[in-house]
Amino acid sequence: MPEITAAVVKELRERTGSGMMDCKKALAETGGDMEKAIDYLREKGLAKAAKKAERNAKDGRIFHYVHNNFKVGALLELDTETDFVARTDEFNNLGHEICMQIAAANPLYVSPAEVPAEVLEKEREIYRQQLMEDEKNKKKPANIIDKIIEGKIEKYYEINCLLEQEYIRDSDKKIKDLVTEMIAKLGENIVVKRFARFAIGE
Repeated sequence: MPEITAAVVKELRERTGSGMMDCKKALAETGGDMEKAIDYLREKGLAKAAKKAERNAKDGRIFHYVHNNFKVGALLELDTETDFVARTDEFNNLGHEICMQIAAANPLYVSPAEVPAEVLEKEREIYRQQLMEDEKNKKKPANIIDKIIEGKIEKYYEINCLLEQEYIRDSDKKIKDLVTEMIAKLGENIVVKRFARFAIGE
């Protein structure tokens, strides 16, 4: 097993933002493997974040972003539990990044839970009609067709729901991953409450 030196612990802290004791434990649990230790800390952080997500977020900030061509902009309400966290650089950077995401990716809803039932039913009907236009699909069992349609609904969420969208700076992450990581890092619940996007000519 590689020696767990202070330099290794320091590197893990810098890469994850976790506390020194947590980093030492992660390295010990993973045999000193840096990448495995990062995964270990991330998993533990996400588990803690899930518990914190149940807590009431009653403070926060309003963020804004205007693209440099002055033709697209966004407003965002991002909530957390205390003003102390709302004033941190990390929280404010998260708000700025989400505002840029809204301006660039043009979501319609915060999360899948906000999509009206009638919109989903209309989408399902459109997908069903499209599938049935292909002769190959007419022979498929109904449950297979339903699975294909639900897969298309998931894709609809990924395009139209802010939290499900791929992060514009890192396609391996969704916006909900950014929020969850920040909950784990700051130790408070964080909620994307609402947003508005403005574009000239729309």
